Amino acid sequence: MIESGSHTPGVSVAAFRLPANAALRFEQPDVRLAGYLTDYHVLDSVEPDGVPAVDWMLPSWPAIRIFLSERRLAVTLRRRTYDPIPVASLYGTTSQAMEVTTNGGVTIGVGISALGWARLVRRPADGFRDRITPLGEVLPPAIVDALVARLRASDQGPAVKGILDDFFLEHLGPPNPDEPAIRQLAALIVDDETRDLPSAAAAAGISEMQLRRLSTRYFGFPPKTLLIRTRFLRSFLRMLAAGGRADYSLIARSYHDVPHFLRDAEHFLGMTPRRFMALDTPKLDAVLRARAAVLGAATSALQPTR
Repeated sequence: MIESGSHTPGVSVAAFRLPANAALRFEQPDVRLAGYLTDYHVLDSVEPDGVPAVDWMLPSWPAIRIFLSERRLAVTLRRRTYDPIPVASLYGTTSQAMEVTTNGGVTIGVGISALGWARLVRRPADGFRDRITPLGEVLPPAIVDALVARLRASDQGPAVKGILDDFFLEHLGPPNPDEPAIRQLAALIVDDETRDLPSAAAAAGISEMQLRRLSTRYFGFPPKTLLIRTRFLRSFLRMLAAGGRADYSLIARSYHDVPHFLRDAEHFLGMTPRRFMALDTPKLDAVLRARAAVLGAATSALQPTR
């Protein structure tokens, strides 16, 4: 397997608490890409006895993922199963947890913020939400093929950060005139004090019409959905970190009651928190720990834009 860890100073791979059959890296993109790309990640695994393993991914911002194994990888998202996943894919903004079935191998990922979407994709994000699309349908196929070839020829571990930095510094694209407003909206979405996004946006000088346009065009969903997703994930991740049984005392104060929270769980997880927490999710658990250790947030959906 690849070498686990991070180029980020002071990060110990021991904090990842990886299962024995998995290796994992998380990296901070080049400072010139900060704000546009949320992270680089590499996950490798060897599944015992060739038996497929099932794990999960939580709802998040978009990501490019490149699967470098000849083995099968399948993802189920909102009752649609992508099997097999293309070698290079764009995962749009998601509003439900994804079930992942793998036979092992290396997956390399790049998290994309709304600012990054505005420069890199330049197509409305709501057309890709809750979808997985071959990357060659979104970016020029020639540059996608070149990136895949370079990653495949690398050590697929420590060398990945430099390869991805070079690629995105070359291909990120020119500034988008909406970037100042996108940055403002991104900050409001992850701000724990934001209770009413339209009012908060108006206070920041963003009209209600502009808010909805920015939200669907660059973030993928209407503003209300994004704010509810943020509140739910912040509450649910506190519960996961606490371990044991689902502790509903940890949910956000803005929830009216536990049934209110459970309705959100059904929407974003497709099941109750207790049922999700009872699942065997060793790779998800390690990813959440590793990402928090390297980037300060367990998921890009809660990561402030730099």
